[in-house]
Amino acid sequence: MTDLTQQKTDARKAAFARRKAARTEETTAKAVANLLAYMLPNKGKPLAGYMPIRTEVDPIPVMAAMAAFGPVCVPVIQGEGQPLKFRQWMPGCTMEDGPFGAQVPAKGDWITPELLIVPLVAFDANAMRLGYGGGFYDRTLEGLRARGPVHAVGFAYEAQLAENLPLEPTDQPLDGVVTEAGLTQG
Repeated sequence: MTDLTQQKTDARKAAFARRKAARTEETTAKAVANLLAYMLPNKGKPLAGYMPIRTEVDPIPVMAAMAAFGPVCVPVIQGEGQPLKFRQWMPGCTMEDGPFGAQVPAKGDWITPELLIVPLVAFDANAMRLGYGGGFYDRTLEGLRARGPVHAVGFAYEAQLAENLPLEPTDQPLDGVVTEAGLTQG
């Protein structure tokens, strides 16, 4: 295991513990309210959210609200080393098991998002993120940004903020991170 790999493993372990401890009804409600306020000026733009796994903060209430104004989609993993594709999601649509325990729509149109709510394990004061290690969002954001303007915001608990994240040149920055405490801009 390389030194950077070990640093990322250690950073993830610490961040998972902080995220689990921060996850309460109150912090989640505040985070959801902040995310909705952040998203509302963008209503109508194709929005990618995510189906939460483990102790991730849940963006579904915001996705449901935004679905009244325009298309909402969620990521579908196509395979190792590949960027994500996004399938249309609507409240109450039929879901099925996808990779890593996340639910994905059983059917629906493929959508190219302009606005993304991005899950993360940890983030820093510059809105750089540490994910689960598959590089899916880094590849996806790089490809989407090469095609045109894309706005990517992380969604997390403030306890997931970390100093000195182990980063690589391929890591894609976020435009900001929304938490129960507000916005950290990239």
